[in-house]
Amino acid sequence: MGNERESLLQVPVEDISLEEAAENAGRLVKLLAKLGGFSARYLTKSAETLVDMYRSDATVLFSFPANLVATGLRGLFADILRHGMARAVITTGGTFDHDIARGLGHKYYVGEFEYDDAYLKELDIHRLGNILVPAENYGPPVEKFTHLMLEELSKVKTDWSPSELAFEAGRRIRDEHSILHASHDKNIPVFAPGVVDGAFGTAIYTFNEKSRASSTLKPIHIDLVRDMEKIADIVYSAERLGGVMLGGGISKHHLIWWAQFRGGLDYAIAVTSAPEWDGSLSGARTREAISWGKVKPKARHVTVPGDATIVFPVLIGYAARELGVV
Repeated sequence: MGNERESLLQVPVEDISLEEAAENAGRLVKLLAKLGGFSARYLTKSAETLVDMYRSDATVLFSFPANLVATGLRGLFADILRHGMARAVITTGGTFDHDIARGLGHKYYVGEFEYDDAYLKELDIHRLGNILVPAENYGPPVEKFTHLMLEELSKVKTDWSPSELAFEAGRRIRDEHSILHASHDKNIPVFAPGVVDGAFGTAIYTFNEKSRASSTLKPIHIDLVRDMEKIADIVYSAERLGGVMLGGGISKHHLIWWAQFRGGLDYAIAVTSAPEWDGSLSGARTREAISWGKVKPKARHVTVPGDATIVFPVLIGYAARELGVV
C-alpha cells in the first residue's frame, strides 16, 4: 500500500503568482478578441469590464468557494490582496481549511477525476475533483492549529467574528502564498458567513467541547452579526461598487445580497461552470440579479461560462498588465 500511495502522490499542487498570470495574458486576450465567437467574447468583454472597474476607482469585492483554494489559484488570490486589488473577500469555510493546511506546509497533489474513490479511501487519500489530499495533511493539522490559536484567543475575549478569526489565523501563518497571511498583512477582511462548514469550523466545536472539561479554557462564540456590520460599512461607503464572483454558493450570494442595499453593483463579473436552466444561484447570470436589485440596470456586467482555473488567470492577468500593477 505504501508504494501504491507514493505513486499517486507525485506531483504537488503549486501556487501561481499574479506576475506569472500577467506575463502572457495581454496577448492572449487580444488574440481571443480577434476570434470573436462564442465564449471567447464573454472572456474579452469581462477583461474590458474588469479594467474599467479598477480605473473607475470602484470598491471591489471578491467572492470564491474553497475548492479553488485547493488549486494553484490560492497564490493568485494572495497576490490580488497584496497588490490592493480587493477591498474584501467573501468565501466559504473550507477556504480556512485549505489555506491553513497548505500554509503550514502540508502538500496537496495533482491527480485525476477518474480515480477509484474506494481505492483512494483505502489509501487514506481524499479526492477534491482531480486534487489529491492526503488525510494526514488536512483534518489533523487544521484542528491542531485552530485549537492552539483559540486557546490563545480565549484569554483575550470569547466572542469573535469570522473575519477576526481569519485575521488571527493569518497572523500565525508565514507562507507568502497564503490568502489569510496576505489579508492580515494588508488588513483586508476575509468574510466567511458559513465558517462552521468545514474542518476549521468543526475545530471550533471540538475546542469548545474540550473547554467543558477544563478549568482554564473558555469556549469561543462566533459573532456573525459583527461581520454583517463590517460588510454594511464597506458597501454603504462605496461610491461605486464592483463584484468579481468566481463560482457560486453562499460566497457569491453574500456579495450580491449586500450590494442590493445600496442599489446594486455598478460592475459585476461572474465566472461559472454551472448551468442557468436549473435555477441555481451558482448558474444564475449577472442579468438575473438585476431583477432583485443586486446589480444595477445600467451596470457593466458579464457572466463568463467556464472553469475559473482556466478563465480567471487570464482575466486578472490581463487587468494587472493593463493597469501596470505588475
